[in-house]
Amino acid sequence: MKRLMEKYKSLKLNTKFSLVVVLLIAIPMLVFVILFFKFLKRGVMYQIVNALDSNMEEETRQIDNIVELCSMTAQVFLGDVQLQDFLTDLSQKKEISEQEYYYFSKNNISLYEGMINSNPYIDYIHVYADNNEFPEILPILFHGDRVKPLIWEQNELSGEWYLNHKKLSSDKNAECISLVSYIENIFGEKVGILEVAVKEEELFSGMYSLEQDEWKGFVSDTDEVIKGQKFPYPQLESEIQTLMETVGSNGDYQYKQVKSEGHEYLIAVRRIEALSGNYLFVVNTDERLQDMSTRQIQVMISMVLLFVAMILLINLTVNRLLRKFYETIKVVRTIRDGNIDTRIPDLGTDEIGDLNRQINKMLDRIQELMKENIDREVLIKNTEIKALQNQINSHFIYNVLESIKMMAEIDEEYLISDAVTELGELLRYNMKWVSYNVTVRDEIKYIKNYIQLMNLRYDFEIVLNVKIEEALYNQEIPKMSLQPIVENAICHGIVETVEDAVIYIKAVSYQDRFEISITDSGMGMSEEQLLKLEQKVQGKIEASGGAGNGIGLKNVQDRIRMQFGEPYGLKFYSKEKCYTKVCVILPLKQGGKDEKFTNR
Repeated sequence: MKRLMEKYKSLKLNTKFSLVVVLLIAIPMLVFVILFFKFLKRGVMYQIVNALDSNMEEETRQIDNIVELCSMTAQVFLGDVQLQDFLTDLSQKKEISEQEYYYFSKNNISLYEGMINSNPYIDYIHVYADNNEFPEILPILFHGDRVKPLIWEQNELSGEWYLNHKKLSSDKNAECISLVSYIENIFGEKVGILEVAVKEEELFSGMYSLEQDEWKGFVSDTDEVIKGQKFPYPQLESEIQTLMETVGSNGDYQYKQVKSEGHEYLIAVRRIEALSGNYLFVVNTDERLQDMSTRQIQVMISMVLLFVAMILLINLTVNRLLRKFYETIKVVRTIRDGNIDTRIPDLGTDEIGDLNRQINKMLDRIQELMKENIDREVLIKNTEIKALQNQINSHFIYNVLESIKMMAEIDEEYLISDAVTELGELLRYNMKWVSYNVTVRDEIKYIKNYIQLMNLRYDFEIVLNVKIEEALYNQEIPKMSLQPIVENAICHGIVETVEDAVIYIKAVSYQDRFEISITDSGMGMSEEQLLKLEQKVQGKIEASGGAGNGIGLKNVQDRIRMQFGEPYGLKFYSKEKCYTKVCVILPLKQGGKDEKFTNR
């Protein structure tokens, strides 16, 4: 062993690397082959179960929809007061004139026929009156004695479904499924019977479109069976019965793998409470498992052949990789000595070549970050100088505004006085020397003044509605981050409507963030306009200068992400000619302040 280790140490690096690569590939491959055949059948069965579950989910959803549609249609008939009154007159043997018959047939019966014709699933609707001596109005109103040959004639009717039911129409051989209920008048008296029927092949359409190795059926709680084809697996009846007993309420789903007489089956049962029964699905999985096993074995053979070919090419590839590697090390050492202007030459398109390109990009990024850091420091200094200049000039502006305000109050022009006050507060907010961030309370106050001034400008009124959790008023946000959104809402959403509008500002908190949404009742945007705006704000397309180009919103997005990071920023929602909603997502800070984000 010692001699083997010494011999291994004496090998060249490319030979060592080749041996390691071969071992790292051969050992996992051997383990994979062993585990593959162990779990192959389980994986195939998992695919079959998923396909079965999806199939049953789709079919039972269609059954539920048809059942619900029939129930809703039945409720329309049961709640029809005119139908109740007409049936009450018939049950009391009152004399009904031809004009009343004509009116009822033209208005009510025609309406019922229209409902049936517009519903693709309902086969027919019959109303059986408690009278056998009146002229029947086909195809809706029938004598009461027509129910005698029907399977539900002796039952207490309470909105139950009846299976394997022959209908009273020309197509008497068609199996129907009927929802049957008593019709009661306003006094609770039973005056007739309502039957809403669908064809069996419409309700259980999946039973009539089966693969060769499948069977589907429905078994009611009273052991009535509906099946599109003859049941081909009688040896599975006890297993099916046991599985049905384990199914719970409506929508529950159970399946089981069964071996019988040398074959493997998958049995699935889903409960349909509305029909008081279970939907069954039986699949013979022999052929599917065999096909999958054959394909998987073919894949494994291909992988083995590929592995053999790969071993032959490893040594040549390793030699080329190491040559490029040593050239890369040489340049990296130059960079380590401080020469970041050095770049690694392009050495191909393989992994080493990609590594070299990434190193070059990293050096480019380092230089960009250094330049951005210098520019940021210069910007901060210029901002501080500009803010100081604004602070110096603001005293003169405030004094002039106070003089105008006093003149307006002397002339009892209080509207002008209030406008001057609001303008002064806006200017004070803009010029005030504060940190980079302000509180939500300050920003909302600024927006309220801005809205008041906008209402002076336009002939219509803009109503500001604010709903913010009290604890969020002390949270910090970038200064002037909400005002551009409100300005966009007015200029590009509300002004075009030329009518009174509402801007709704709402703020809610979550676990580690809070969200301020600004919604206007303006023109909204089409999906194309909304997508274009999102691309501009995200910087995917250029937002050049000019009105309505999204540059103000992009600046807000850039400021938020520069300060807080990628998870935060703006989100947009809009419906054309209805509304536009902009959500500002910011980090939630305990106590509302965080020194990390202040005094910038």
